[in-house]
This record gives sequence, C-alpha cells and structure tokens, in this order.
Amino acid sequence: MAKILEGKRRIIKISVDDVLNIVRMYQQVTRGSCCYEHTRELLEKQAFYLPEDL
Repeated sequence: MAKILEGKRRIIKISVDDVLNIVRMYQQVTRGSCCYEHTRELLEKQAFYLPEDL
C-alpha cells in the first residue's frame, strides 16, 4: 500500500508489492511496442493507480 508522507514536499512511500505491480503493468502495456516513441504513446494513454494506506 502506498503511504503519503506530508512535509515540504509530498513523498509517496510504496511497498515492494506496489513496485512489482507497476513493473507488471508496464510490461503488459508495452508488450507490443516497437520503439521509444510508441512506448511513450502507450504509457500516456494508460493510467496507473496505487491504493493508498489510510
């Protein structure tokens, strides 16, 4: 779960599971990509969400 730490700047602390989920989503979204520009286009269309720890 992500945890937002307040201070002068907002910092989001994420767990190992969150990082692995992001990598997994990235791999799924970019699987058919042919180049850097295409990868950027695919990622711009995709939303990535992390659950927040309350």
